[in-house]
Amino acid sequence: MLTVEEIRQIRRLHVQAGRRVDSLLGGEYRSAFKGSGMEFEEVRQYVPGDDVRRIDWNVTARSEEPWIKLFREERELTLLLVLDVSGSMRFGSGGRDGRTDKRLQLSRLAGGLAYAALRSHDRVGLVSFSDRVERVVPPRKSRGHGWAVIRATFETASEGHRTDLAQALGLANRLLKRRAVVVILSDFINPTPFSRPLAALVRRHRVHALLVHDPREAAMPDLGLLSVEDAETGATLTVDTGKLSSSMPVSARVEELRRVGVRTTSVSTDEDAFLRLHLHFRGGR
Repeated sequence: MLTVEEIRQIRRLHVQAGRRVDSLLGGEYRSAFKGSGMEFEEVRQYVPGDDVRRIDWNVTARSEEPWIKLFREERELTLLLVLDVSGSMRFGSGGRDGRTDKRLQLSRLAGGLAYAALRSHDRVGLVSFSDRVERVVPPRKSRGHGWAVIRATFETASEGHRTDLAQALGLANRLLKRRAVVVILSDFINPTPFSRPLAALVRRHRVHALLVHDPREAAMPDLGLLSVEDAETGATLTVDTGKLSSSMPVSARVEELRRVGVRTTSVSTDEDAFLRLHLHFRGGR
């Protein structure tokens, strides 16, 4: 169950997302995904000037004359949000408002995307995961459904605490029967490999990643020896804070995703989430 404060946060986010998405994103949401909503319609004989990349080689081989595939743009897109709700997402040093952790920043990003999809009359769905799939909201379009997606990003209760991104990506691939836009929101700190299911998803869909991180992960203040609790395993460890840093820098995680073909933007907890969405759609890094 959501707390009273979480419900207040959702309501604030719903209003804030509406204002910021309208003012910052405008029509850039759809232009960023242009070409991703194309559906095969028919074939016709090739004429000089046609794009040779659209040649249907199977039909051409059978008829011994060149034929090309024709596509029509779908009136609506399908947007699937894949959200990390593992224990590591509850970390944060406060951000600009003193209360932002990675989970809240993720909720702002997901809320902005859900609102933009609804404004464009697109279907939007959600898969949240930890070391298991926590929740699945199939893609649909309605104002009430958009509220349900935003609400789901704030749900703090989860059965698992560790991270298994590969399992969530496999489910997303099975869930989507037609070409869609998939946005993965996570810190991408994952103990097991996920490049194979991610590459499979990239082959069928247009995949974006928003890598949420906190500045404190890269540079802890030197407080000497300190007992800390691992947010995912619950284990208590004694660490030397002067030598503590992220096991995999943000830049390395970003490059790993881009090598697979995922358009990726990193978003810190001390940054404006909606401005980062705007820059991502404009091609900024």
